[in-house]
Amino acid sequence: MTGRDVLNTIIKAFPPLTVAVLLIAAGGIFIIGFSRHGLNFVKYGFKQTALVSSFEKRFDDLGANISGLRTEIDGLRTELGTEIGGLRTELGTEIGGLRTELSMIKVNHFRHLKNFLAELTSILLDKNIINNQDKARLDNK
Repeated sequence: MTGRDVLNTIIKAFPPLTVAVLLIAAGGIFIIGFSRHGLNFVKYGFKQTALVSSFEKRFDDLGANISGLRTEIDGLRTELGTEIGGLRTELGTEIGGLRTELSMIKVNHFRHLKNFLAELTSILLDKNIINNQDKARLDNK
């Protein structure tokens, strides 16, 4: 049995008016599909996607994704700039505090040494190793 015999059997099963409506509908579907997809309609039918609209949609989606990435990168730059600015401020404050502490340590250290030298000269004076004139001179230095 060939395809023509099967088609002939189906056509004889329906009334002539129904067959005419089915043939007109099939012809309309073929004309619409062929005008949209060309010869590929014969191969793939309506399941294929139009390449032009598909590419346009893909490029539009890609453009939207790139714009979204740019927005996110700009947001990250802003956050990073804020964080770096905060770190600079904190670091500057810490360095300033460290300088203050170092200067206090220097002052206290030398004050401690001065007190030590004053005690040492007093002991040397008590032991009669140096006289009052030498003690006064050492205290002034």
